[in-house]
Amino acid sequence: MRQVKLFKGVERDLSTLEEDVNGWIQDNKVTVHKITGNIAPQESASKGQDRMSGSDVLIVVEYER
Repeated sequence: MRQVKLFKGVERDLSTLEEDVNGWIQDNKVTVHKITGNIAPQESASKGQDRMSGSDVLIVVEYER
């Protein structure tokens, strides 16, 4: 039976998110059918600041045991 696993993180820390996803796949010895993702841009932390806060990242892994 196919299942999904959700991972969330922030754009400025993509390498950690990538390690989390790859580690989970290896540790659980699953067969991955599809991986999709989405980046949701965030507005400035407060008005008057030019810096943007980190965008939210969602990774969806469709897998089977």
